Amino acid sequence: MRDISHPEVVDWVVAEYYKRTGEVFRDPDRGICSLSQKGFLVKVSKGIYKYDPQYVRNRELEDFTLVQKKKILERDNYKCVICGKGKQDGIELHIDHIKPKDFGGKATIENGQTLCAQHNFLKKNFKQTETGKKMFIRLYELAKSQDDTTLQKFCAEILEVFEKNNINGHIEWKR
Repeated sequence: MRDISHPEVVDWVVAEYYKRTGEVFRDPDRGICSLSQKGFLVKVSKGIYKYDPQYVRNRELEDFTLVQKKKILERDNYKCVICGKGKQDGIELHIDHIKPKDFGGKATIENGQTLCAQHNFLKKNFKQTETGKKMFIRLYELAKSQDDTTLQKFCAEILEVFEKNNINGHIEWKR
């Protein structure tokens, strides 16, 4: 068993789909993401997958129950934990796994958070720390463009903590 890069997976999926159906696979990137989300591929890291037949057989993705969703919404005051917007603002809310299901995240109240649709789609299947680092980079760049030195300093201090602890070094931050 070995890790497989995204382009190699795309080539295999396109060829295999054509072999089985005689048709051209129209959106292999989305299809690969779907296979990973459904548990047929193990996502090792961004763009790297692994096929493990044992994992496929034993994989149980956990979704939140309606009771868990209600408790998470109540705990988070029916607001997105990132932007603070909620139903009263006409915003669609999602219950999100902090540690994604694809990375073994369980459906527990502690692993759940309320996100608005926009922030949930931005997060995708990134690890929470990746999402946070990207958010602070965007906020830093905005502060820089608005010459807000206080906010710029705050974001820089947080981003330096990411660097100091070697967290998500693959996400580059340009000062």
